[in-house]
Amino acid sequence: MSRKTTLIIVPTYNERENVPLLVPKILSVVPDSDVLLVDDNSPDSTADYAEELFAAEPRFGVLRRKGPRGLGRSYADGYRYALDHGYTRLVQMDADFSHDPDCIPVLIERSGSNDVVIGSRYCEGGMVRNWPLRRRFLSRFANRYVAMITGMELFDATSGFRCYGRKALESLMRSSIHSEGYAFLVETAHKAHAVRLSIVEVPITFVDRREGKSKISRKVILESIVTPWRLRINGHR
Repeated sequence: MSRKTTLIIVPTYNERENVPLLVPKILSVVPDSDVLLVDDNSPDSTADYAEELFAAEPRFGVLRRKGPRGLGRSYADGYRYALDHGYTRLVQMDADFSHDPDCIPVLIERSGSNDVVIGSRYCEGGMVRNWPLRRRFLSRFANRYVAMITGMELFDATSGFRCYGRKALESLMRSSIHSEGYAFLVETAHKAHAVRLSIVEVPITFVDRREGKSKISRKVILESIVTPWRLRINGHR
């Protein structure tokens, strides 16, 4: 992988169907960036398949995780990689096309004057497609629940489509992050907010996953319920 200013990390677990289309799309939209799959030991051999497909692409790489699984752990490993390899900013996004690669340049552009840029479904101009009414309600409720308990004035603290500047990554990696699942997104936003990093939300259109299955478990849901209270009680520690 070449040395660039921007690293785009894509956590993967059984995303073999999406990788062949997603990686070329990202590289076409932001050709001066690198793409890193952070694979959580996928049983469907996502990592092996991706390395075969893009063996000749210097802008592409795979980080294979061998420890305990978890979306938060994958993100954290990607953050460390970006810092260790000298990148000045990092974009994180899902592998299933729910996050539109065409929005990446907007996040990068706004990172020039902000430490954290969140691709938001719920700020003005944001929207969700292909979700049933029940799921829309639960997602909206979750974000209002987080805002009410933590005091963060964010419309979409649970969005995984983000851009972090190096300063923000360094700050996050200096702190202790306890969440392992989707609550990691809330905890990192809260830590950035607590140390007064500049955070901005930009509208995106979120589209339900193209291929594969959702990986939200009961454990992840419970952690998401408890985490805002833990953050409120413990502050940014």
